[in-house]
Amino acid sequence: MSERHKPHNGRDRNGQHHTKLVDVEDKVADIHGEEFVRDDVRTGGAVIDVGPQAGQRGEHVTELVEENREIVEKLARYNRGL
Repeated sequence: MSERHKPHNGRDRNGQHHTKLVDVEDKVADIHGEEFVRDDVRTGGAVIDVGPQAGQRGEHVTELVEENREIVEKLARYNRGL
């Protein structure tokens, strides 16, 4: 097998993916910030939010997933008799 001398799929030489670290709230507050974030996601695939409220969205998504699981379990129990 030949040795590769370039990163693979946007990875740095240390093996980590190269993504931009930005405070999304600050970017969105800028006049053209939302366009910059969209462009970064489109070209790079991701933007890592490092702002003070970065974890709150993740917590909200976790709550939605747990709520959805409860609803699916209730519906599954309800539909067993049909």
